[in-house]
Amino acid sequence: SRARCRKNLEAKRKGRHMGVGKRRGTREARMPTKVLWMRRQRVLRRLLRKYRQQKKIDKHLYHYFYRHAKGNAYKNKRVLIEAIHKMKAERTKAKALQEQQEAR
Repeated sequence: SRARCRKNLEAKRKGRHMGVGKRRGTREARMPTKVLWMRRQRVLRRLLRKYRQQKKIDKHLYHYFYRHAKGNAYKNKRVLIEAIHKMKAERTKAKALQEQQEAR
């Protein structure tokens, strides 16, 4: 029966029997960095497209962040969102200052 196999798989899901001594492939063979990179790029690009479509960012900001994401500037989605918020805040502050200057 597969009961023993099922039990072992359940343990492996919890991370048992996965230590250094049980590994046969290199780190790259077990989880290729390219796959991790592709996964991350897709997540970041999907977020950027969503933000552009919702008009949260304009096409110039989109292009800026797209290029930076490709250049490995953002480790994950959260970091990218923080960067976007920061940039938008800077832009609005600059715009407000500009308007104040023009008012004078």
